[in-house]
Amino acid sequence: MPKLDDIKKVLVIGSGPIVIGQAAEFDYAGTQACLALKEEGVEVILVNNNPATIMTDENIADKVYLEPLTCDSITKIIEKERPDGILPTLGGQTGLNMAVLLDEAGVLAKYDVTLLGTPLETIQKGEDREIFKSMMKDIGEPIAESLSTSSVEDAVAFAGKVGYPMIVRPAYTLGGAGGGIADDESELRRIVKNGLHYSPINQVLIEQSVKGWKEIEYEVMRDSNDTCIIVCNMENFDPVGVHTGDSIVVAPSQTLTDRQYQMLRTSSVRVIRELGVIGGCNIQFALNPENDDYIIIEVNPRVSRSSALQR
Repeated sequence: MPKLDDIKKVLVIGSGPIVIGQAAEFDYAGTQACLALKEEGVEVILVNNNPATIMTDENIADKVYLEPLTCDSITKIIEKERPDGILPTLGGQTGLNMAVLLDEAGVLAKYDVTLLGTPLETIQKGEDREIFKSMMKDIGEPIAESLSTSSVEDAVAFAGKVGYPMIVRPAYTLGGAGGGIADDESELRRIVKNGLHYSPINQVLIEQSVKGWKEIEYEVMRDSNDTCIIVCNMENFDPVGVHTGDSIVVAPSQTLTDRQYQMLRTSSVRVIRELGVIGGCNIQFALNPENDDYIIIEVNPRVSRSSALQR
């Protein structure tokens, strides 16, 4: 796709300070983005309040703001710098959430800032569990039986119909924060209550467990001309039930047959096109180790910690 000649100055949102228990590969992805933009002659403005990363080195961006990653703070930076575009998808979940807040506050429209890469609508489709579930059903992609809810009692009632164990996934969170696997009602109540607290939109997805299945990830990229490529696929050393951040990820996958690889590749391209992602995307699958059955666990309409390592 051709270069956007009207984009002369870009604001890049970083992932913020390192949190104990979370990886920091987002900083590497963001650093490469800044260097790539500068190579194209674009002026790069970076906001990232993490002085411990190479990303905030004075040679990486033209201007660096070590300011809080809040809507008010970034609004002031936009008002001062007047960037032509904003790039949030290299800042992990933090950057993604900030793009949503800035748009909802009318900041991007007020200062005529173009959201680069994946459209806001696509971000919302990928992050809102109920919308995503509906979209996957529309294109015939398998997903676990599930319920999106903001109620602990609704979650308990659903589990009573489907059976335990149940997986809890809060919406708009990073690294599984607030989620978990519940083996009984007491655990479910505790995890759902915690998940609702962590979710910015007070929503969790309750779904049937596929614990023990293989966990496979595909890194996919798509441009605005609808050209899609698979950057790589990866296989978690541990099965579903052990979070990616607590496991070892092997790239490329080692135990998939060619049939399984192509099956999940086709699914990945279908999903990224349906969502309308422009840029990088991480798609997570659960694959039954006994046959070719699979479900889509989730899609991150941004770079993930694992995709950052593939750049």
